[in-house]
Amino acid sequence: MTCLDSSRPDRAALLASLGLVAASVGFGLLPYFARSLTSGGMAPYAVVFFRYAATAVVFLPMLRVRRGLGGAALWGIASGVTLGLGWVGYVVAVEVVPVSIAGILYMTYPVFTLAIGWLFFADVPSRRAVSAALLILVAAAISAGPAAVSLGQAPALLLSLTAPLSFGFGINVLVHKLRPLPPVSRIALTSLGAILGLAPMMLATPAAAALPVSARDWLLIAGLSMSTALLPRFLYALCAPIVGTARTAAAGSVELPTMILVGALAYGERIGPLEWAACGLIVAAVVLTPSKVTRNVSASITRPRREG
Repeated sequence: MTCLDSSRPDRAALLASLGLVAASVGFGLLPYFARSLTSGGMAPYAVVFFRYAATAVVFLPMLRVRRGLGGAALWGIASGVTLGLGWVGYVVAVEVVPVSIAGILYMTYPVFTLAIGWLFFADVPSRRAVSAALLILVAAAISAGPAAVSLGQAPALLLSLTAPLSFGFGINVLVHKLRPLPPVSRIALTSLGAILGLAPMMLATPAAAALPVSARDWLLIAGLSMSTALLPRFLYALCAPIVGTARTAAAGSVELPTMILVGALAYGERIGPLEWAACGLIVAAVVLTPSKVTRNVSASITRPRREG
């Protein structure tokens, strides 16, 4: 084997890592598109509906469910319903709370993942996983304490927790229920579930609040659906199996600094020592304990060796 040939696996891993970083940046741009659309009059659940709609349109024609896997397919749809509804709470929250704080609270999803897995799937977490979860809780307490937010923002902060709660549920569904399904089918089913769960609200909403009303809105919808959902989810499904869970988790930590920078650059939010300290704790927690699954609940996953 030539030196050139031996370098191909490293080159593939490098490209896959860069793809995961790009995907994480895309996920981190969600607050910009969400706040831009809701400030223009679009309902929060319409924003989330359009975020998943393009992904569903692209991947549903590729959906393949073998005989005997109908139960797994229903779990995938149920996971999508909860994800869609959970993101509505996040979009509502970023209308009134700083993007950086909403982002830090969203990154508490590993805590919800561990708790749901332990309580409902008998999946006992390792000591390192519990230590990382405690770091994340400290970061959330620092960022969302009385020194950082007002009492009037407390309901919105609590509502923002629906996103990490639903994502933690989605991760557990992936690990325990969806593994027999191909990655593309997982993406299709969760996207379908999201739009089905939001469809009743869309149908009951006046067109002015449910649909884009200007060329600018359509451009924002295109950016939302492509850069925060379709392309990142595809990149995760493609790249995560190449590099494994540890490097995927490390690349995924880029999402939080991206959200913080969105708040600072797009909305003039002041990023103080508390926010940066919380960000550092969460990134350290993510890197300390490789995630049991990737950031995308639809990617192809292999479980790492249990530690601790």
